[in-house]
Amino acid sequence: MVKYTKEDIKQIVKDEGVKYIRLQFTDILGTIKNVEIPLSQLDKALDDKMMFDGSSIEGFVRIEESDMYLKPDLDTFVIFPWTAEKGKVARLICDITNPDGTPFAGDPRANLKRVLANMEELGFTSFNLGPEPEFFLFKLDEKGEPTLELNDDGGYFDLAPTDLGENCRRDIVLELEEMGFEIEASHHEVAPGQHEIDFKYANAVEACDNIQTFKLVVKTIARKHGLHATFMPKPLFGVNGSGMHANLSLFSGDKNVFFDEEAELQLSDTARSFMAGIMKHAKAFTAVTNPLVNSYKRLVPGYEAPCYIAWSARNRSPLIRIPASRGLSTRVELRSVDPSANPYLALAVLLEAGLDGIRNGLTPPAPVDRNIYVMNSAELKENGIESLPGSLLEALSYLEQDEVIKSALGEHIYSNFKEAKEIEYDMFRTAVHPWERDQYLKMY
Repeated sequence: MVKYTKEDIKQIVKDEGVKYIRLQFTDILGTIKNVEIPLSQLDKALDDKMMFDGSSIEGFVRIEESDMYLKPDLDTFVIFPWTAEKGKVARLICDITNPDGTPFAGDPRANLKRVLANMEELGFTSFNLGPEPEFFLFKLDEKGEPTLELNDDGGYFDLAPTDLGENCRRDIVLELEEMGFEIEASHHEVAPGQHEIDFKYANAVEACDNIQTFKLVVKTIARKHGLHATFMPKPLFGVNGSGMHANLSLFSGDKNVFFDEEAELQLSDTARSFMAGIMKHAKAFTAVTNPLVNSYKRLVPGYEAPCYIAWSARNRSPLIRIPASRGLSTRVELRSVDPSANPYLALAVLLEAGLDGIRNGLTPPAPVDRNIYVMNSAELKENGIESLPGSLLEALSYLEQDEVIKSALGEHIYSNFKEAKEIEYDMFRTAVHPWERDQYLKMY
């Protein structure tokens, strides 16, 4: 990541003809918010003096305590390449502070930094994430509204002309690279209309910033191609849903502490304990890593999404896979996360779960190297393999019972997140769905 000073930013803005600055932040539900300011307000913003009304943001504060300040992270300065023709727009990602300058407890980005401080107390210096976000491309109708019509019938790693999203995906990659992303892979996924773009791992905060920027770029460029990009986990019945596999690693200085050349599979005790912590808390953190009612339509057997709490170095059906790379690339791949998750909250709960495993010296069960999807219930029980929650409501009940994961969110975020998600589930529960009318209207 490039390091910027206030003077650097002012000079770039002048040299590049930037007309507006977006001060971005993320709310509790993972939605990107921004306050757009003209250049006349740039000095004020760089001096951390930009105020906004926090009561208007989901899960932030009540009316009577609404004054919040935006504190830009100067290293996140970037010019959006696609805005050049109408006067360039640049952005700065911000932390939210209280009027006294202290971090706001409801800011997901500041909360992740709080959990990272817990990690540093244990002697680790960085927690890295390499994300693999997937998304669908649907055609827009004549009014510019998304349809359910796919723009291709491609499959895994297909090329044009079957993969009609290839040009759109290429333009997305070019825009991302112009913004400083290091793209590692870009390809069509298993389902028609489904795509994946993987970018280089980074430390937790930078990786989460990258995910939020990535989503913004994907949606913006897709629209220029007459398409709607969605990170909804399961937009279509009968095909694979979209995941966001999370490749996780812990470092101490320049040493990957998950790697041990002498150990079995060259996986250190620290890696095993971290993995055991992930497995111990998986049912609870799933409410955060898979936060929509729709997320649980993806977490079912038969569509490559992991729904069983197990691990393997070879098999892709369990929750956790250990990719073959070793040395600095040794990592734990968690396969359940989906791209609707707030990345800052997801990383906070995953880190705290892993640290709990390390603090308590937990050991994972034996790896499961056969296809779990073909096991019957007796075989699952015999192997001690449990399932992830089957619904958002079930996941929320596990979250409520898990003090470690709740502490990773903090009281403010936990209570507001829980309330929002209970309302969401209740709206789903009481709605009458087309499936019900199809099944019952004539029969009864």
